Amino acid sequence: MNKIFKLSLFFYLIINLFNTLNSNEKFFNSGLKFFEEKKYDDAKFMFERSIVFNPKNSNSYLYLAKIYNIKEDQKKEEKNLEATLLIEPDNEEAILMSMKIALEKSNYKKVKDLSKTFKQVCKKLCDENKDILETLANIEPKNNES
Repeated sequence: MNKIFKLSLFFYLIINLFNTLNSNEKFFNSGLKFFEEKKYDDAKFMFERSIVFNPKNSNSYLYLAKIYNIKEDQKKEEKNLEATLLIEPDNEEAILMSMKIALEKSNYKKVKDLSKTFKQVCKKLCDENKDILETLANIEPKNNES
């Protein structure tokens, strides 16, 4: 009797674990679909649910940051970018978005530091770094002249 109980409990836990992992993917994929359809409030809700099931899903945080960028809520965008980079420090898209925010805030040291990291990890968006550094080069002399 004891063996049957332990075996039943084991299968119950395995099935629940599988369902939880599967739910996370469903929430993220639904959020991605809503995001592509520009239904940002629905997407936000689904990405937040995805995070509840898997707090280490860096892509959910990244897409939340993109939503807050669209909604022009820079504070929440930064918070989600920081979470993304905490989980996945070499996420080039998150680094690039952080560089753009730092540039807007005139935090040139942070832009340069992020740029160094970005150069090491970039695979797809390498040209974007050059554009940001050119913008930085055009802005910095103006600050020194004042």
